[in-house]
Amino acid sequence: MGSPVRRLGDTTWPEVATTSPQTLLAVPFGSTEQHGPHLPLDTDTRIAVAIAEGFAERRSDVVIAPPLSYGSSGEHAGFAGTLSLGQAALEHVALELCRSADAFAGVVLVCGHGGNDEPLRRATDVIRDEGRQVLLWFPSIVGGDAHAGVTETSLLLAIAPDAVHLDRAEPGTTTALAELMPRLRDEGVRAVSRNGVLGDPSGASAAGGEQMLAGLVDDLCTAVARWTGHPTGSR
Repeated sequence: MGSPVRRLGDTTWPEVATTSPQTLLAVPFGSTEQHGPHLPLDTDTRIAVAIAEGFAERRSDVVIAPPLSYGSSGEHAGFAGTLSLGQAALEHVALELCRSADAFAGVVLVCGHGGNDEPLRRATDVIRDEGRQVLLWFPSIVGGDAHAGVTETSLLLAIAPDAVHLDRAEPGTTTALAELMPRLRDEGVRAVSRNGVLGDPSGASAAGGEQMLAGLVDDLCTAVARWTGHPTGSR
């Protein structure tokens, strides 16, 4: 049985002040952007939070911060409901969040949106140069398609099945992402996919999503254990 998940938002400042000096703060980074006609706009945030929760269940030294539900999502402009901070603003937000986290031994940025990659990497480099402890983690072991396809649909079926509208699910562009990337960078997702899907959600399942989620949590735990030198948070 895992450790109880501790959430910073549920905690008082005296409780934080008396927590172990080895406690890590996990900050889920997501987005508010289109995920095809069948998945909610907060898909990436839900996935990042679920991974952070699984991580906190495995370790005794983790507190989960409230998620940042806005990211760098300019590539999804043109689809209703997408909200984006942009790269510069996201980088600055990440910098200030990490700089303010002095009550914790280190910060783990748990990112569920690929568009956040560049600004978060830049922020992480600056924070490390300032002598602060920060680890940036992105999903790296889940195969499948790029956006709102079988991978993310399966994960959401495992995490929040009531938020998935399988009756509206349909394939989008199934061309390999590497081939699409030049046009995606120049013109955005709308130019290559009329429904916003990069992949095919057909065959998605909750069972598959549970397997993927477990694998992602395993990967994050391994990365943090390597970073801290302590596999379960024990000291």
